[in-house]
Amino acid sequence: MNLKYLKTFRVIVEEGSFSKAAERLNYTQSTITFQMGQLEEELSAKLFEKVGRRMVLTKAGEGLIPYVEEVLSSVDKLRCFQDDLDQCRGDLRIGVAETQLCYRMPPVLKEFCRRAPKARLFIRSMNCYDIRDELLEGKLDVGVFYADVGGFGDSITTYPMGEWPVVAAASPGMKEVGLDFKTPNREITVPLVINEPNSIFCQSLEESLRERAIRLDRTIELESIHTIKRMVESDVGFTVLPRFTMEEELAGQTLVEVEMPGEPVVLHAVCGHHKNKWLSPLIRLFLELAKESLS
Repeated sequence: MNLKYLKTFRVIVEEGSFSKAAERLNYTQSTITFQMGQLEEELSAKLFEKVGRRMVLTKAGEGLIPYVEEVLSSVDKLRCFQDDLDQCRGDLRIGVAETQLCYRMPPVLKEFCRRAPKARLFIRSMNCYDIRDELLEGKLDVGVFYADVGGFGDSITTYPMGEWPVVAAASPGMKEVGLDFKTPNREITVPLVINEPNSIFCQSLEESLRERAIRLDRTIELESIHTIKRMVESDVGFTVLPRFTMEEELAGQTLVEVEMPGEPVVLHAVCGHHKNKWLSPLIRLFLELAKESLS
């Protein structure tokens, strides 16, 4: 049996369609269809059926999933049988919250590459909710995110990577314009500059303001934390980020902290993997380095 067909089957299950699997694997859709036809012939079972315009798993296809995972996991174990990182040429798929990727993870990644030079790292800057979901779905090997997103119960094994306060900040001039987050029943006309509206930082702010019936007039979404800080320094608006991302600006007073009502918001950074994930030498090395980063 061709292992390539099993890998393709797993990607189809993960992506939910032949077309998305073809895009991820850089195959034509006809190649995907051919491989699944060959796999069905070898197994003498129909794995997919057409419902409307979509190909969906049959009962036999659903039953095949745990067997495919077991086979591919065993193959990964065989490749790393000697537990020799210098010889292990495996792939490692990591999703990292942008603030952690920019400010906390570079030393970890540098040391990982030094100690496992033949590994292939696939790193994505991701929203914490997406990291959680892709860990649960098996699309990521490891995630570095904020556990405060919740929603994973005991399905994800996590290791603490520090507790980080979240602060609101603005330029000294903008703070004087009217950034009052304590007086209830009012509207804040200064824009909130944030990387994504459903970020955990933004949600922590909105929850705090909702309790005091304070409304935000508008938000400005930018992809880069660095760009967000430059815009806020230029009096475009205010932002809400972990303090460690703004230490230099706060120390130099190009940004100043804006007092927020209620208890300070503290986020809990973690490194995690699915509880059923086989911990290859590469994963164990990354976890070890991530946990060491706190010291």
